[in-house]
Amino acid sequence: MPKCVIAEDESLLREALLQQLSLAWPELDIVAACDDGGSALEAIAEHQPDVVFLDIRMPGLSGLEVASAMSQASPHSQIVFVTAYNQYAIDAFEKGAVDYLLKPISPERLLATVKRLQLRMMTGAVDLQAISRLVSQLSGGPADMPKPEPLVWITASVGNETRLIMVDDIAYFQADSKYTVVMSAEGESLLRKPIRDLLQVLDNSLFKQIHRSTIVNMRAIASITRDESGKGIVRLKNRPETLSVSQPFMNLFRNM
Repeated sequence: MPKCVIAEDESLLREALLQQLSLAWPELDIVAACDDGGSALEAIAEHQPDVVFLDIRMPGLSGLEVASAMSQASPHSQIVFVTAYNQYAIDAFEKGAVDYLLKPISPERLLATVKRLQLRMMTGAVDLQAISRLVSQLSGGPADMPKPEPLVWITASVGNETRLIMVDDIAYFQADSKYTVVMSAEGESLLRKPIRDLLQVLDNSLFKQIHRSTIVNMRAIASITRDESGKGIVRLKNRPETLSVSQPFMNLFRNM
């Protein structure tokens, strides 16, 4: 059975796509349905799926960033981009190595995509250069897509004390059960906001997800090294501990 990973941050749309695929392609084994780019990338690296449906706009890693990292994480996976924004160059996908679905997805359009994927899977070919060109073409996105202002400060707790912490002073965030640990030069505090929600409000040019449970401030990094297994180790400027970078995320740091 062909394997599939779905990445869609809106739960209703994710469930709708799951139901549509079960009708259009009953043999498809959906091994993971993810709600953010980071968990999608790790699921793709783990399962090596035949097909991946990627929402372009997701918290943390976008679908385009996940697609770029897949050249190393799962190079044989066929990619289908999904988005609500028709300003993207839809026509570019009609002859490309990947497909493109516009929300809301019609059953007829999804069935055409399934037939195209099945045909391509028979050849086993993935044109990585074509994917790279299409990712580059779409990376700019529509100019009129508003982005929220990035978070400047947060309130986090240390015991019974509530601290106001400037985001620039934070070295990293790390998921911990129902809380998120906020680590700065002053020490550890706790935030009642999950990692996934933080990814939507942090400046993504400065804060990068390096693991499903970790976001690091790029300005706090002293060095990144790779071990024999392909995983990374982040050393911080003002903290003694090190942070692990999941192997799939290391490809995002290849230009550093």
